[in-house]
Amino acid sequence: MVRIRVETRSVLRSLPLVVAAAALTAGAVIGFGPAGSPIPRAATPATLTAASPEPPRVAGAWEPVEVSTAPLSWPVADAIGPQVRLYEQPDVAHPRVPVLDNPTWERLAVVFAVLEERGPWLRVRVSARPNGFEAWVEKAEVSQREVPNHVVIEVGARRVTVLRGDEVLLRETAAMGSDATPTPLGSFFVDGVVDVPYDDGPYGAFQVSVSGFSDVLHTFGGGVGQIAVHGTDRPDLLGQPVSNGCIRLSNDAITRMAALTPTGTPVEIVA
Repeated sequence: MVRIRVETRSVLRSLPLVVAAAALTAGAVIGFGPAGSPIPRAATPATLTAASPEPPRVAGAWEPVEVSTAPLSWPVADAIGPQVRLYEQPDVAHPRVPVLDNPTWERLAVVFAVLEERGPWLRVRVSARPNGFEAWVEKAEVSQREVPNHVVIEVGARRVTVLRGDEVLLRETAAMGSDATPTPLGSFFVDGVVDVPYDDGPYGAFQVSVSGFSDVLHTFGGGVGQIAVHGTDRPDLLGQPVSNGCIRLSNDAITRMAALTPTGTPVEIVA
């Protein structure tokens, strides 16, 4: 058995000029990119082992290649009847919220973010207090689908980003909750998209309702203190902490966001 230790740079220097140039050109052809693109980094040092009857082996230390792990789809479940039963565990009725009416009191269809599938059961995230509320539902009481995008809301940066995998589809400056009425943090989902009748009102062109609730306000404007991403008639306040917990965007931005975030779209609100 013969073991040969080689340094990458010394190999290129030892090759005749024509052969070395041919090797680099071939690399461009077989998958390293067109001529003029950066030369891929080789292992340094590399060890070549070649001996019969064993096949040749090459060992070395290569820098890891970063591969995106961001999902390209997210599972969602829609209630299909006038009610859907919630369970604390499969076959164990939920003691606090045993049933949800469909549609909701706001006339929105009941939707869940699916977290786990187990036989005839789904573990889901529910649009209800407390934030992060989870339950089990029967597959027979819902229809299943997938959504392609997800939303990241950065409270400190006052920014809303809609992504498909790692691709940024929309990134806009937003107004966030004030110190007295902060925007809640956590993992949520879009539970309703409402085309507001009067674009010049305080809620702008659209409301993208989020399954999160204010930690401070349990009632607001006739509602239950639920937050939303919505437009505004005060674009001069964008980028400031001035809301009652909702996230405000320009009317142009919320119109584009509404088209990208169907119900069930995951929403992550971070500090």
